[in-house]
Amino acid sequence: MAANTILVDFSVSRAAITDSGQKKGLKNGIRTVLSAYLPGLKNKYSDELEDGSFVELLQGDEGVLVSLRGYAQGLVTCSIEYFKRDGDKPVLTYESIRKLETELGEKLGSARTHALPCLTRGGLIYKYFPSADERILEYDIDKVVFEEKSPFQKVLIVHSRSLGNMLVLDDLQNISESDLVYTEMLMQRGKECYEGKEVVILGGGDGALLWELLKEKPKFVTMLEIDEVVIRACRKHLRSCCGTCLDTYKGDNYEIIIGDCVEVLKKFIAEGRKFDYVFGDLTDIPISTSPQGELWDFIRLILNSSVAVLKPNGKYMTHGNGASCPESLRMYEDQLTKLDTKVEFSRSRAFVPSFMEEWVFYQVWKKDN
Repeated sequence: MAANTILVDFSVSRAAITDSGQKKGLKNGIRTVLSAYLPGLKNKYSDELEDGSFVELLQGDEGVLVSLRGYAQGLVTCSIEYFKRDGDKPVLTYESIRKLETELGEKLGSARTHALPCLTRGGLIYKYFPSADERILEYDIDKVVFEEKSPFQKVLIVHSRSLGNMLVLDDLQNISESDLVYTEMLMQRGKECYEGKEVVILGGGDGALLWELLKEKPKFVTMLEIDEVVIRACRKHLRSCCGTCLDTYKGDNYEIIIGDCVEVLKKFIAEGRKFDYVFGDLTDIPISTSPQGELWDFIRLILNSSVAVLKPNGKYMTHGNGASCPESLRMYEDQLTKLDTKVEFSRSRAFVPSFMEEWVFYQVWKKDN
């Protein structure tokens, strides 16, 4: 069950909105077309704004509500909303929405029209998630597999018909069963050698990175994950990603520590421990106008702490953000030049299926003196 919203907009002349006679004809034309698709449509509210623009509210059968807004600049927006129970037929199919759009355009002499497929809101199944640069993506999700609010975040696993099960944290997609490329790009499989190496993973609660690293025969991998709910959810519902590595917190060549990675890194620094690789599988690079704020402070802390526990030839490996966010990526790279220790870095990119876009990954190492 969910609210369904259909959005249609079209351009008209400014006079069609601001001239009282033309405005009346415009409204009548809109109602005539809408009434052919939405039975029982009646006017419930109408108002004129100071600049000549208008708002109208129409009500039809089956709880259909239509809101119209005419802007003095020559734009009319139409929102059609109704509640649909599971199994109910839609009030308007996408084919009928396109016909409605065409007829409105022809009736009103509009040179530009646009209609969106029906959006579902407030249902039990989450279908819309943002891209890196905050565009709306709609997924073919057909069921919720797991949902729980942990002390740290909202943990959700949904099933996509094309992607398989997908982990979503605080309404941001993290990894799906189709995203092996993400993990392989993060670890630069085929370019880096992990055999006999000591590795730390910061975050990585889905277990995908740990599982793939263990195939490379490392000496030992330590994973630091703060949210045990993520581990519990992925252990059961993302086994094609994490295999069996989350079944136990300690194996022959790995250990999973539940706790704050910042505190554990402080402990490693105090003890003088050094590693061949540190993976930052934590928050994405923030989308912001400047590298300021709590998230940027956290990123700088993680960078400095991670580089501090690297061996001389060690590397810090992390994901960045979408290639569609060049400003944020540049800000991140600028922060790399200002770390306590001088570093160099390289970057790579790949299309990640569940992100529906190219993603950028970073490899950071200490600069030779």
